[in-house]
Amino acid sequence: MAAIVIVHGIGKQYLGPHTLHTAVAPALRDGVRLADGPALDDADIATAFYGHLFRPPGSGRVIKGEPLPDPRDPLDPYEHDLLLAWWTEAARLEPERVPAPPDARPGKAPTPYTVQRALYALTRSRFLARAGDRFLLGVLRQVRRYLTEPDLRAGIQEAVAATVGPDTRVLVGHSLGSVIAYEALAARPARQVPSLVTIGSPLGIPHLVFDRLTPPPEQGRGQWPTGVDRWTNLCDRRDVVALTKRLGPLFDDGDRHIRDVLVDNGWQAHALEHHLTAAETGAAITAALAEPDGRR
Repeated sequence: MAAIVIVHGIGKQYLGPHTLHTAVAPALRDGVRLADGPALDDADIATAFYGHLFRPPGSGRVIKGEPLPDPRDPLDPYEHDLLLAWWTEAARLEPERVPAPPDARPGKAPTPYTVQRALYALTRSRFLARAGDRFLLGVLRQVRRYLTEPDLRAGIQEAVAATVGPDTRVLVGHSLGSVIAYEALAARPARQVPSLVTIGSPLGIPHLVFDRLTPPPEQGRGQWPTGVDRWTNLCDRRDVVALTKRLGPLFDDGDRHIRDVLVDNGWQAHALEHHLTAAETGAAITAALAEPDGRR
């Protein structure tokens, strides 16, 4: 088993584990090189792939899966509230580019007009640079489905568990993959990995993500993942998915503290490859690998 396992984020349903690996493994190696870390080859890195579980069947009546979203359709209330939270954050971070949302409160019935205004606003942000509105709707849908469909959640967790082995020393989770990686470690005591690296993480979004985690938070504090000694959380300050930029106040446990680090990913604030090529990410992975057994 590989020493480093990457758990990807949303929107990968039309790729595969080998296709994705050819992009993310070199990016991770570049970041580690910039941090003066060890020379790695592809055998040291594995990709825990679950995107196929979101891919709809190609024929027959679609009962499950992910038909192409339409911006003119009303959103599920969960998706509406998450979209509103991201729009509000994007307007706060980039007021010169993103107009502030009107009086659209969480829980208020969504309308196609509000949805289209939100999508237009977010496509002007660095979070969605060069991405379209249908992609963003797909993002919302995959987050909602993972957090609300138990069978899908279990299948994704099994895909991660099959990739993590006794030699795995660092689990790297991007975007929704950071939620999946956290739950894989926190909810499965037998699957212990000494170091966790979360990048572009929505783990701290109140109500919509944080309060829906498994295991659930207790008295406003998330449970520290079992077996993890070192946790580094990285995000671009303009990344609206990582709405809560500092996870330490939510998850720190006694002497165990998250190291929250900001990176600059340019015009693609949320992109996985941009995160992996950052020297800061490479330093987090290098620090974990430097310990003889992966622990402090």
